[in-house]
Amino acid sequence: MLEVNLGTICRLVELAREFHAQEHVELDQEPAPLEEDWTGEELEPWDNDPILEEFRSVVGELNPDEQQQVVALMWLGRGDYEIDDWEGLLEYAEEAWTEDTADYLIAHPLLAEHVQSGLEQHGLSCED
Repeated sequence: MLEVNLGTICRLVELAREFHAQEHVELDQEPAPLEEDWTGEELEPWDNDPILEEFRSVVGELNPDEQQQVVALMWLGRGDYEIDDWEGLLEYAEEAWTEDTADYLIAHPLLAEHVQSGLEQHGLSCED
């Protein structure tokens, strides 16, 4: 069961779409795993981007459990796990959690689509 506010998740989806749609944003298709010591060097050129700043702010306002759920939604939506694995997926997200969660998430060019797909597997949507 998701404990993150659906409106917050949908705002993150919207911001991710806006950020990745910008002409000057080009990111690796395969960002580093969450548990690696990844500090977002890839995002440094966009540190002053207002969309990125808002994305980081929204994620930063979530408690670690909520951040882990958003990461788990992304993993679920990109097909790394099945909905039946949700509890184990949350445990893995907890073990891998770092303070760089916002950068880890936004570094995935298909973040919005993956999170939306993960929501759909929970019977939820940002399209309502």
